[in-house]
Amino acid sequence: MSRGRTIRILTYNVHSCIGTDRKIDPGRIAAVIAETQADIVALQEIDVRRHRTGGVDQASMIASLLKMEAHFNPALTIAEEQYGDALITSLPTKAIKAGPLPSLGEPRGAVSVEVMVGNRQLHLVNTHLGLWGRDRVQQMTTLLGPAWLPGSGKDLASTILCGDFNAVPASAAYRLAVRTLKDAQLSGNQPARPTFPSRYPLMRLDHIFVSADLAVLGTSVPRNRLTSLASDHLPLIAEIGIGD
Repeated sequence: MSRGRTIRILTYNVHSCIGTDRKIDPGRIAAVIAETQADIVALQEIDVRRHRTGGVDQASMIASLLKMEAHFNPALTIAEEQYGDALITSLPTKAIKAGPLPSLGEPRGAVSVEVMVGNRQLHLVNTHLGLWGRDRVQQMTTLLGPAWLPGSGKDLASTILCGDFNAVPASAAYRLAVRTLKDAQLSGNQPARPTFPSRYPLMRLDHIFVSADLAVLGTSVPRNRLTSLASDHLPLIAEIGIGD
């Protein structure tokens, strides 16, 4: 689905595919994503073989429905049950990395891939930060370091960091991110829109951060009956120009 020199990124906390109507429906999540025609999908709060959601591998199911491939990182593993984050795309990928982030509260992690768009290589990281402010600062500091991002400061290129950061723009973790990367919602030609809660969105907790060399052509937060039911978060989409 790549369109020349642009790429469409979607980040979405899917709440274990449990909707605001309390129905468990991975197919509904896949339908939301399909409508956006996203090239790369970053999902948080994905259940894999968890009893509470019917033992389904949600990452694989959603990827299959979208005719894409899933790269999943379990932030939490209990026996055979897993819970974490996934990057889903049909584009060629390599150099997959996944692992934990420092957490005093609930375990958190991240997953990254190198995605090829034509001859251009993009570095993508998907994460879900903690509920405690101290955790989020440590986690963001780790993500912005060399273990997760190729290069630093002005040398950082072709990089996208996205996910549910549990961080509003006034927070310390958010401020750390925008010292190095651009907030896509503030870089496009649309106003920044909240993503949580889905029925009556008030807060910007979900973000797409991009390196300075990437142009943000537009952003959107789809809000309709389907997105208000499918999860307690709304999806966030950014159209990225990747240049030559």
